[in-house]
Amino acid sequence: MIEILPAIDIIDGKCVRLTKGDYNTVKRYDADPADMVRRYVDHGFRRVHTVDLDGARCSAPCNLRALERMASVNGAEIEWGGGLKSQQALDDSLNAGASFLVVGSLAVKSPQLFAGWLERYGADRMVLGADADSDGHVAVNGWEEKSELTLENLIDRFIPAGLTQVITTDISCDGMLQGPSFKLYERLMEEYPSIIFTASGGISSLADIGRLATDGVPRVIVGKAIYENRISLKELEKINA
Repeated sequence: MIEILPAIDIIDGKCVRLTKGDYNTVKRYDADPADMVRRYVDHGFRRVHTVDLDGARCSAPCNLRALERMASVNGAEIEWGGGLKSQQALDDSLNAGASFLVVGSLAVKSPQLFAGWLERYGADRMVLGADADSDGHVAVNGWEEKSELTLENLIDRFIPAGLTQVITTDISCDGMLQGPSFKLYERLMEEYPSIIFTASGGISSLADIGRLATDGVPRVIVGKAIYENRISLKELEKINA
């Protein structure tokens, strides 16, 4: 069984999608984030992965009103990321209704702070966003910068602090609708059997999800394939049942 997390990316309070994390490729959709969450919940999904792309660029949450409206949907659990680089940003996001918090750039640049958040808020709520390009190095600040750390370097830092949840995106696959990086997830799961990995990027078909499920990937984020009508919510609902 694989858990499907439908995705919402937000710019200026509206749903968008990027290709390979490039803000110059932004595609806007005629969909309100809260309405999308309502649709997802109606089809049996609870946990909705949401990225504040404005927040990722300006290093602080920018779409908290949208978060409030999404979180107010009965039955929804919002997994929220983008610009979570301070204690205030975390508290503001939780107060706005986020159920889970995804931290990426700060975990790279201020590891002791993120380790402290893991202990303070709990590993069941804090999620590490470990995204990398094809060279295997972690990208930060809305994927506009690369660090010298590999995915493994980053994950190793936080296992002693109790890390249990990691979202990993191969940026070269993101938004391409050409399939995810299957080998990447196979390698990571073999190396870190105690971590709950969420696959993200490149999901284009039910076959992609089926292969990830067969490989034992616990969770998968599906975004652009839904917006582009490559996969219907009814089809996903059957898998998620």
